[in-house]
Amino acid sequence: MNKIKEYLKDKTFLKYLLYTVYILITTGLLLVMLANPLIRNFFSTIENKTFDARQSLLAPYKKVSKDITIVSVDDESYEYLLEKYGEWPISRNIYADVITYLENQKASVIAFDLMFVKSLKSNVNADKKLADTIAKYDNVYTAINFDDQSFDLRKPQNLPDNLKANIKNESKINLKNEYTTFKNCRLIIKEILNTTSNIGHINLVRDEDGIARALHPFVIYKDNYYPHLALKVALKHIKNKENLKFEDYKIDRNGYLQIGKRKLPLNHQASVILNWYGLSGKNTDTTFEYVPMWKIEKSIYENAKLIPDNYFDGKIVYIGTSAMSLFDLKSVPTDRVFPGVEIHTTFINNILDNNFIKRVSPLTDMLICLALCLFVGIILLKNESTIISCLIAILTIIAYIITATLIMFYFNIWIGIIMQIAAIIFVFIACYLAKYIVKSRDLEYTYALATTDGLTDLYNHRYFQEQMIQNIETGKRYNKPFSLIMIDIDFFKKFNDTYGHQSGDAVLRQVAQILKRNVRSTDIVCRYGGEEMAIILTNTDNEQALITAEKICNAVSEHPLKLVNGNDVKVTISLGVATYPQQGETAPDMIKYADDCLYIAKENGRNQVGRK
Repeated sequence: MNKIKEYLKDKTFLKYLLYTVYILITTGLLLVMLANPLIRNFFSTIENKTFDARQSLLAPYKKVSKDITIVSVDDESYEYLLEKYGEWPISRNIYADVITYLENQKASVIAFDLMFVKSLKSNVNADKKLADTIAKYDNVYTAINFDDQSFDLRKPQNLPDNLKANIKNESKINLKNEYTTFKNCRLIIKEILNTTSNIGHINLVRDEDGIARALHPFVIYKDNYYPHLALKVALKHIKNKENLKFEDYKIDRNGYLQIGKRKLPLNHQASVILNWYGLSGKNTDTTFEYVPMWKIEKSIYENAKLIPDNYFDGKIVYIGTSAMSLFDLKSVPTDRVFPGVEIHTTFINNILDNNFIKRVSPLTDMLICLALCLFVGIILLKNESTIISCLIAILTIIAYIITATLIMFYFNIWIGIIMQIAAIIFVFIACYLAKYIVKSRDLEYTYALATTDGLTDLYNHRYFQEQMIQNIETGKRYNKPFSLIMIDIDFFKKFNDTYGHQSGDAVLRQVAQILKRNVRSTDIVCRYGGEEMAIILTNTDNEQALITAEKICNAVSEHPLKLVNGNDVKVTISLGVATYPQQGETAPDMIKYADDCLYIAKENGRNQVGRK
């Protein structure tokens, strides 16, 4: 208990205790704000932008797999095919010939990011040729799409059982949520649907800002799971290269979808966050290899030597569109115009390299915030320089951003930035508010020490002289009176000799309190020196001052005072009054006049107000 009292008397301890309370309150307010859905969504939206910025910054240092090639219907191919065949979509027997060509080139997997819906009336036999060619090979895959179209427009159809996925989910992640569940399906032609199980969905759910950052490995339709096309393609390629034995999909209790030795981290939306490789490869040479469709077509039908022999040997060949006029373009973190086919190949590349981005939990972000708050708060509170404190806060923010970016690059972990920066700024403001308040209190305390008598807690002699001059100046300017009462404790020296100086000090303190209780809050009670005290009565004429002096005289004489030994004693006082400007126009004149009256009171028997 004594140690606690000692701590409470220690001003340094109290100062840092106050700082700590401010930091905790500020951190608490920040956490409460983040609990608000609107504020949380605001932070989440900005945080997504920081993810985009980090991905764009890191993209040049990543390498795409050379096992992936995109055969693209780009703007040149679209123009060439439209001019040659006179229609779009082109006849499906051309795609059948493309499959044969790529199989002859020993491609590992062939995937169509194209929807073969409805038969083309201009060439019905082409559908059968394409379906037979797809069925002939076990490494050819094509796409299907799920949506929420009205049942009045399209009735939901049943899909073959061999398209369903069996999933063993040991995690707490809800695979059936608003982002993964669909009510309807856009069917492809039955010739393909009924002859192969190599069909996967190509659904893409964007974030609220319209940017695609993640993909859902599975969607739910009629309470069944259907895997993504790119997931099935990657799995087939891994089986071919690594002799992987794979049965059912498994999600472990930590939320990882296991593909052999590879683990795909699922987030709370049951999606995987993609690790992006930069701008679209159709515009640059930094990402996936693009082969325009027109070169394939010429190689097949004109025997043109536009592509090296065995160029596609052992590769995943993804066939899709990148032409502006075909509208299969999306916005992603690293590019605002990005072909949908390249989103799928990014997904495949992430699987092959096992380098998906894992977003840390909200709790982890909160703990990082608290750690930063404590780190910055302690440093700022120990530093007195404003410039250095600002530099520390700024450097901490910069260092944290760099660290978060490097963690994303080396460990594929996404830790938050925006909430942490906000926490640092909040703590910075809180520390300076705390410092300002503490400094204000220190100034008040220092001022009180300079103007207050330590024994009686009355104003001291210096403050008395300052207030006398100030009241005289005010009286001159506004022609207002004020009065001065000079007070002396009767026989105080004899009292000290009889009872001791400690009892004398106790009497001084108690008389001082009686004086303060019997005047207005605007009046100034001072210790003039020794046992002599003075009261400055603001805006008070001589008659009112004499009445107040009489009241004080009676209050002291009637009030028993406690000595240090516990006994009671009564003392009396003598008083003298002077009023500005009648009894003096300067401080010395008024003090002399009041002192003269005080001595008259003593000569007339004490315990009274002296008058000339």
